Amino acid sequence: MTKTKILLLDDHALFREGLSRLVESEPDLKMAAHCATLREATEILHRQPIDLVLLDYDLGKENGFEFIAQAREMRFEGRFLIVTAGMSDTECVQAVRLGVGGIFLKHNSPALLAEAIRKVMAGETWLDQSSIQALVEASKKQETPDLRRPFTERENQVLQGVFEGLSNKEIGARLDISESSVKAALQQLFQKTGVRTRSQLVRIALEEGIDRRK
Repeated sequence: MTKTKILLLDDHALFREGLSRLVESEPDLKMAAHCATLREATEILHRQPIDLVLLDYDLGKENGFEFIAQAREMRFEGRFLIVTAGMSDTECVQAVRLGVGGIFLKHNSPALLAEAIRKVMAGETWLDQSSIQALVEASKKQETPDLRRPFTERENQVLQGVFEGLSNKEIGARLDISESSVKAALQQLFQKTGVRTRSQLVRIALEEGIDRRK
């Protein structure tokens, strides 16, 4: 039997150990590797074949969307399944737009996770009921800027670079982060402001009086 080779990215060691044992108990699944950081995960993708990445969204100072951007940049062709304690409606929508195979909540049963993995590997989408509701609610809303949501420190730093006309590479060098991390922050800025381009981002930030120095 050909086993699905899985990479687990989660910053909680106890969760990684428990999930690894669960995966190894399934005859068609194999925990190829697990790690806590984006750097470790990208190194693993370089070293060995992976079919599916299980990843948390909240990775402390990092987030799962940044890793997805990096993996896509590396031309990773496997699938993603987010395993999380919870995500906002906007984050659920963004995850789907990034092409993840599903969103699985950690409070669900281990047996259900094995089922979710198999469905995602079969090309289906796995969504928890709350995630489905988030998508439904998002579809009802007009795509207007949500400037009440505060920008993170990194988003403000990237926005400052955009105002200065810097490229993604130049912003990354200034902040000592990867170019894919800059792209991920830009995508979050686009999502929060409801725009699609850098020029639109600058325009709406000026119109709304966003303080890009914060």
